[in-house]
Amino acid sequence: MTLTTLVGRVVFAVTPSPAPTPPGYDGNADLVTPGVVGFIAIFLIAVITVFLLIDMNRRIRRTRYREEIRDRLAEEAEQAGQAGQASRADQAATDEPTATEPPK
Repeated sequence: MTLTTLVGRVVFAVTPSPAPTPPGYDGNADLVTPGVVGFIAIFLIAVITVFLLIDMNRRIRRTRYREEIRDRLAEEAEQAGQAGQASRADQAATDEPTATEPPK
């Protein structure tokens, strides 16, 4: 063992460990702890935080569903538009009157 290691061990062995309260303190414990009021305040903050997280999750989900529905409606409208253009092209190619068109 080296001298510095030996000195370090002696210093750590002699140094007292810190106590949670200073020795000889006879004060009121309610003055140094949050007590019931502090517990209630922290509990209310936790409950409010949980409700805010639930509400945020609900709003994000609702927004995501609305976007998916808009995309589906846009796809359906696009498909209906393409189908309508194809049927008009078929009608123009055959020159047959339809029920909605008067005969030529």
